[in-house]
Amino acid sequence: MINREDMLELSRRMTPARASVARIAGAYFDEEGYVDGTFNTHFLKLSEAERSRNLNQAKTLLLAKTNEELKEYPIPAAERKPGSIWQLLDGILESELKNDAFLDILYEVISEKYQPGYSYACFLYFGQYDVPVKGSDKEWLEGSEEVYTYLLCTLSPLEGEYEPGKPTAGFLYPAFKERSGNCEYMNVLRLG
Repeated sequence: MINREDMLELSRRMTPARASVARIAGAYFDEEGYVDGTFNTHFLKLSEAERSRNLNQAKTLLLAKTNEELKEYPIPAAERKPGSIWQLLDGILESELKNDAFLDILYEVISEKYQPGYSYACFLYFGQYDVPVKGSDKEWLEGSEEVYTYLLCTLSPLEGEYEPGKPTAGFLYPAFKERSGNCEYMNVLRLG
């Protein structure tokens, strides 16, 4: 089960002034699932308006109804083998979205598995969140417990040329569980 407070904690870091997002990449797909264009850039190179718009896209996943629209999925250990999607996601995470070859493979996988019948965008966000320590009284303390490194993906119908609408699907990998990253789970968004 996803703890709603965990998702709210991450979403509070999704403002232009406090963003934990370091890099953004993505692809635009036509109605048939073919890649129509890609991009990959450092998040701070975007204008303030673009950063704000993209953070709102990412927050849609985190603010979805937990355990209804946003669900937790376990990743069986037997599936974490060479050549698996999990190895690909780990590689993308380790490269901090800087390896375009990994991204191209992910876009191919997405186009095979996700075919909504309309043009859509896939946006990927790489971020690191320095998880603050909480005392037994739930008050924030100095220092941090860990740095949670994550990959957040949104899939959105296009509402014009290269303008994504509200995300209808996506994921957060690894899952943010009990205020910590857990590679044995991922959080998956599916609307409608």
